[in-house]
Amino acid sequence: MRWQLGRRSTNVEDRRGMNVSAPIVGGGIGAVLLSLLVALLGGDPSVIWKQDNTSSNSPSTESQQTTPTLAQDQMADFVSTVLADTEDTWSDVFRRSGKTYVEPKLVLYSDVVESACGFARAAVGPFYCPRDQKVYIDLSFYRDLKNKYQAPGDFAQAYVIAHEIGHHVQNLLGISDRVRELQNQASQVEANQLSVRLELQADCFAGVWANRAQRSRQILEPGDIKEALNAATSIGDDRLQERARGYAVPESFTHGSSSQRVSWFQQGFQTGEPQQCNTFAKANP
Repeated sequence: MRWQLGRRSTNVEDRRGMNVSAPIVGGGIGAVLLSLLVALLGGDPSVIWKQDNTSSNSPSTESQQTTPTLAQDQMADFVSTVLADTEDTWSDVFRRSGKTYVEPKLVLYSDVVESACGFARAAVGPFYCPRDQKVYIDLSFYRDLKNKYQAPGDFAQAYVIAHEIGHHVQNLLGISDRVRELQNQASQVEANQLSVRLELQADCFAGVWANRAQRSRQILEPGDIKEALNAATSIGDDRLQERARGYAVPESFTHGSSSQRVSWFQQGFQTGEPQQCNTFAKANP
C-alpha cells in the first residue's frame, strides 16, 4: 500500500502508556471466547466490559504504563495516514450528497481504555463507540491479525480501520440508531441477524473507501486487495467459532460468515457507491 506520502490526520488521540483503572470482569473462559466473537471489527465493548459508573466500590485493576516502541510509532504513523485518507474520501462522498461529514477521533491505547461505551481491554479488538464518535485500537491487535489470524499486510490493517470508520458513517446517517431500535423489539436470533447486516454494510463501506482512494490517490499495490479479502476471511464468525470450539452456530453470528464479509467488501470495492451497500434490502445478505 502506498501510504507514506499521504497526509496525516489531526484526529488521533494517543493514550498509549496512560494508567487506567478498570473493573475486574468475571466470566472466565466464557467471557474470553465471547470477546473473540464480538471483538474483531466493530464489536461494542460495553457488551462484555461494562462498568456501572454509579458504583464507587467496584474492584479495579490498574494497567501498567508502557512506552511505545519504534515499531509502534511507525504503526501509529500508518494509522494516522489511513485515517486521513478515510476523512478525505467520506468528506467528498457526503459533500456530493449535500451533507457534512463529521470527522471521528481515533484513540490509540495500551491494554485498557475507557470510552463513552464503557471500559474495554485490548482483547476486545478495535471498536467504534457511537456515543463519543471515536474509534479505539490497541496496536497490538495488528500483531494478532498477522500471527494468530494469518492475515498479514498493511492493507489488511487499513481494512480494519476502514471498517470501523464504516460504523461511524452508519452512525452519522442514522442507520445504527434504527438498527438498535429494531433489535430492542426483536428476538435474540433476529437481533443477531440485524447485527450481521450492520457489520456487512461496514465491510461494504470499507470497500467503497478502497475504490475511491484508489481512483483519486492510487494507493493500491499488487496484492493489497488480496490482503483485505484474506483478513475478511480470517475474521468471519464461522472461522472464529470453528477455531474456538470446533464448529459454527450460524444463529449466533453477529458479524457474518467469511464468505459474506468477502462478498460485501468486494461489492463496495467494485462499485465505489455507498448506495450499493444496502445489506438490509436483501433476504440473505
